[in-house]
Amino acid sequence: MTCKPSTAWVSCAPATSGRDYPGWRSPPSSSATSEATVPPPVSASPPPANVAATVLSWYDVHARDLPWRRPEATPWGVLVSEVMLQQTPVSRVLPAYAMWLARWPTPAVLAVDPPGEAVRAWGRLGYPRRALRLHQAATAIVAHHGGQVPASYDELRALPGVGDYTAAAVTTFAFRHRHAVVDTNVRRVLARLLGGVEFPLGAGVTATDRRVAATLLPDDPVVAARWAVALMELGALVCTARAPRCGACPLADRCAWRQAGRPVYT
Repeated sequence: MTCKPSTAWVSCAPATSGRDYPGWRSPPSSSATSEATVPPPVSASPPPANVAATVLSWYDVHARDLPWRRPEATPWGVLVSEVMLQQTPVSRVLPAYAMWLARWPTPAVLAVDPPGEAVRAWGRLGYPRRALRLHQAATAIVAHHGGQVPASYDELRALPGVGDYTAAAVTTFAFRHRHAVVDTNVRRVLARLLGGVEFPLGAGVTATDRRVAATLLPDDPVVAARWAVALMELGALVCTARAPRCGACPLADRCAWRQAGRPVYT
């Protein structure tokens, strides 16, 4: 498959427990027993080099066809999808995403409309402040970047309402920059694969999480972008928080947690 720089290798997948949260936006687990008790080692050993190739081969077969990862997807479309997919099921995002980009295909078109229009168009997505943040980001993009979504992590991070994850995701998926993209799914996969524990400690992404993820990035930026989203999708589809499907995992024979008998720490 040939992709333009804005193709974004972005992927989404149904999440666990019957809800279709996207692969890189699954909500934190509500479990209070086994979730936050044993952290992965601070310095985990990188897996063998062929792990990336194995996961990418799996992803080539199982990746979903979603509008924000098609060749025609723009950086603005990727940014919109990232904001919409925060704690919102894919099934609700799809129609809203199509409507939003039909009405506001660029930041400039959104910026000239009143903020209230963005909130009204947000509909059933929930957390309507996200619509205001998108409007503020669009205004800043027009004012400071000539109406073009910036490509660098630092410039993206400076946009209103854009946090570390969103900036990393957009620079990676929309522009194929080499950057560690870490969410709940990635933390869980790496904790099991490298650390041999069911869940990482705590609910938030840490500097250690980012350092470990960065050490696993393939050298080629395009491959690194695909690796990032493939790892997220693996966590969303297979290495789920509840009832992980280890038998379907391409890394089952190399997973430290599975080799330890899938212990549950309480």
